[in-house]
Amino acid sequence: MNRIDQAKRLVVKIGSALLVNKNGQINIEWLSSLIDDIAALKARNVEVIIVSSGAIALGRRTLGLPKGPLKLAQKQAAAAVGQVALAHAYQQILAQHGYVTAQVLLTLHDTEERRRYLNARATLGTLLKNGAVPVINENDTVATTEIRYGDNDRLAARVSSMISADCLVLLSDVDGLYTAAPGSSPDARLIPVVEEITPEICAMAGKPTSSVGSGGMITKIEAAKIAVAAGANMVIASGKTIHPLRAIDNGANCTWFLSSANPIAARKRWIAGTLEPVGTLVVDDGAVAALLDGRSLLPAGVVKVTGSFSRGDTVSVRDLTGAELARGLVAYDRTDADQIIGAQSSEIESRLGWRGRDEMIHRDDLVILRSFNHEHA
Repeated sequence: MNRIDQAKRLVVKIGSALLVNKNGQINIEWLSSLIDDIAALKARNVEVIIVSSGAIALGRRTLGLPKGPLKLAQKQAAAAVGQVALAHAYQQILAQHGYVTAQVLLTLHDTEERRRYLNARATLGTLLKNGAVPVINENDTVATTEIRYGDNDRLAARVSSMISADCLVLLSDVDGLYTAAPGSSPDARLIPVVEEITPEICAMAGKPTSSVGSGGMITKIEAAKIAVAAGANMVIASGKTIHPLRAIDNGANCTWFLSSANPIAARKRWIAGTLEPVGTLVVDDGAVAALLDGRSLLPAGVVKVTGSFSRGDTVSVRDLTGAELARGLVAYDRTDADQIIGAQSSEIESRLGWRGRDEMIHRDDLVILRSFNHEHA
């Protein structure tokens, strides 16, 4: 897939230099054209998440902060002011197309600490399911230097991985990856497709080209590594034109980084190959049949729980003979899992006192092991 309109779930990252003009104001005409493109994609049932820069650039003008590098406290103050204006602009323009806007502020810890990651993933999934357009920015108002991304390229890639997107678009003031910095060499040429991120590709990255943005080609290459590993294709393209997403599909200059796997396959490979189980769920024969049929593991099929685990940890799923059938990310802590084994989904709330997920392990978070299928063939 090297067309945006072929995606099922799309993340679009917008650079500050595109969204905020030289006077520190939102470029409404440009943003309206982008939202037109997004509305056209949503009309084709493409789910879209926006990762937007611009809050600090907007806020610094409103607060009258000086030009040049800002101290952390000044950045956080500017972000607090700018996020209001940014959210309002998105809300107004998306509403013209009949879409609800949701503001989501994330920090580095939200995408790395397991429980926060799961909560953020569930929130974004629910917003998409209900037709909203999440607009994400780094939560600069609370993040310290030590826990900041510092750029929205890598944040967008982490979000793409978190929600199993199959395409990530990085819109900025550059139109792709060149063999050398454009203008620095007469031999510099655009690389339209990157199938593998080699040391040679990494060596082509340069420095930031914008005075208002914090990223550069280096951060875009790092974002590409994250995105393609999670099964998403990524494209770097210029957003300087009106209707930038439409322009990409119409053949504008850009660089595609292609993944060799789809998001679900990449996620399951990660679960099966890199995460060690810290607990075990023993399931009955009915659950075995359901799992082999591609369904989720429900509490009703679990007969025994062992080990010490928290929500989001990897557990082993075994049949009544002790043979390992699958591995997956469990949706409940051990203490809660003990209370709901054997329960119908409708009974979960009465047993726990709160409404949790219907599944003990969702099918997207579960991998059937080939060894089990081979032994039972």
